[in-house]
Amino acid sequence: MQQFKTESKKLLDLMINSIYTNREIFLRELISNASDAVDKLYFRSLTDSSIDISRDNLAINLAYDKVARTITVSDNGIGMTKEELELNLGTIAHSDSFEFKAENAEKDTADVDIIGQFGVGFYSAFMVGKRVRVVSRSYTSDQAWAWESDGVEGFTIEAADRAECGTDVIIFLKDNTDDERYDLYCDEFGLADLVKRYSNYVRYPIKLECTVSRMKPRPEDAGSDYTPEFENISEVRTINSMIPIWKRKKSEVSDEEYAEFYKSDFHDWEDPARTISLHAEGSLTYDALLFIPAHAPEGIYTRDFKKGLALYSSNVLIMDRCEELLPDYFNFVRGVVDSQDLTLNISRETLQHNGQLKAIARRIEKKIKTELASMRDKDREAYEKLFASFGMGMKYGVYADYGVQKDLLVDLLLFYSAKHQKMITLDEYVAEMPEGQEAIYYAYGESREHLAKMPIVNAVLAKGYDVLLCNEGVDEFCMMSLGGYGGETEGAVNKPIKNVASEDLGLETEEEKAAAEAMTSENEELLGIMAEALGEKVEKVVVSAIVTDAPAVLTTEGLMTLQMAYMLRRTPGGMEDAPECRVALELNAKHPVFGTLKAAHAAGDDAKVKLFAEILYDQALLVEGLSLEDPIAFAQKITTLLK
Repeated sequence: MQQFKTESKKLLDLMINSIYTNREIFLRELISNASDAVDKLYFRSLTDSSIDISRDNLAINLAYDKVARTITVSDNGIGMTKEELELNLGTIAHSDSFEFKAENAEKDTADVDIIGQFGVGFYSAFMVGKRVRVVSRSYTSDQAWAWESDGVEGFTIEAADRAECGTDVIIFLKDNTDDERYDLYCDEFGLADLVKRYSNYVRYPIKLECTVSRMKPRPEDAGSDYTPEFENISEVRTINSMIPIWKRKKSEVSDEEYAEFYKSDFHDWEDPARTISLHAEGSLTYDALLFIPAHAPEGIYTRDFKKGLALYSSNVLIMDRCEELLPDYFNFVRGVVDSQDLTLNISRETLQHNGQLKAIARRIEKKIKTELASMRDKDREAYEKLFASFGMGMKYGVYADYGVQKDLLVDLLLFYSAKHQKMITLDEYVAEMPEGQEAIYYAYGESREHLAKMPIVNAVLAKGYDVLLCNEGVDEFCMMSLGGYGGETEGAVNKPIKNVASEDLGLETEEEKAAAEAMTSENEELLGIMAEALGEKVEKVVVSAIVTDAPAVLTTEGLMTLQMAYMLRRTPGGMEDAPECRVALELNAKHPVFGTLKAAHAAGDDAKVKLFAEILYDQALLVEGLSLEDPIAFAQKITTLLK
């Protein structure tokens, strides 16, 4: 027995048990090696007239023997001599494919697609096999050789027989254990499933003897009541698709074909809302086929949801979901990216973090943005449906990472217009702003229906200004991150975005502001008693300059609104670093309740004034859509007032 050309068996153990984490990829690796061997022979035939082959006859064959518990991967490719077997399989991490690519780097290999790079894929066979036998015959020789090893210490090489050039890899499966059923791979359906999953788009036919059912010929004497009979027969079939749909030009693929591929590969029952086909060549070559689903995948807004695109390298599946290819705000996009330029690690299961992947991700992001913007402008109904499913993620994308992506996403956002009672963009809002409007106004609460009835919202609408009704948890943070918006017109000036619950809306005229200040000063003692009754709940009690139909409203100063404070309070630990919420109770001096307050104060009934203050505060909270800390106490105050 010859020893492996390494210092110890520890390296071999690393190759077999540590580099690969998923046992079932052994077949992917062996098929990729077989594809390389076939490609090499085809490439040699282009310059060597003595090699008489037809590309139509080049193939990879799979076979299994349930009794012997073996799996065989065969090719009719370039094959190996005795010396090459010893070099390629006896030296761990030696890659004949890598050397082939280096030697022919200057030649035209456009029609050849060498997959292997590192020379360790073969050893994945030992994850499922207790012994591996390789029978190979080089295209330059009439003699075949057999390499055999148990993957522990070393290997043997002996003369063998093979009718033509090529290689057979025979895996003798390990015995089953309580944790692993290795004979599951020694099965027609098990092998076909692995091929479909990982090697479906290898460019050469992968053939397997399959059991098929066919109808028996109808007997000549069969009567009218004859029932057709079926029989099972064995038939060699090609089980891979070979040509991936994403490498075909969009003009050559029908919408029905795209939809069928999407539904089949991504397990959806509905056609995609949009299909995006990308083909890039140059410094970075890749093909991508992306789908925007018509509805939200299950659990998309949960921690367990996994985003990402299926990543292929030279038609071989590397990762089911490569997260690095999609930003979180486009996590709903499904699809495939295939590039032979990616730098993979030696197991091909994970990627090196490099500029290649980031460059592809940036281009994909830009293409998705362009497609969504086109959908928004040309098929608004479909876009609004899509935004209802995925808009919350885009809004979160504005807020995440300190607003770094807000310029990319802002024109994709939709908000409900109280004025037009439909979804609009911020650009559409700005385009309709009347002269003199200095800000973009929005209201935040749990439902649009409730927000539309709020006195302050109606007061803003009465001024002729639209209000965006926001009822998703992320809306407040999204608006805060945007800060302002000026529209897409060149040279447009940003308009600040303000919550209608803010104190500095700027809606009042100078006359209204002066009148409110005078009324506040005139009733300073009354307002002071009310502020004292409310204590730390409010910063101050003043007369409002904005006329509404409510006796009182609550406003806030600064970034923290009542709604945001309430939401953070419901989040465990959320209030620890939150800014202080500075609340003001603003009274409507034109409302009859204000006259009642003045009369009680004039009569020296400060207890009634304090009771009114607490009731007005709680009432204003309810109008804001917020819950009371003590509803029973509120009910008791109302009862006291009614006595």
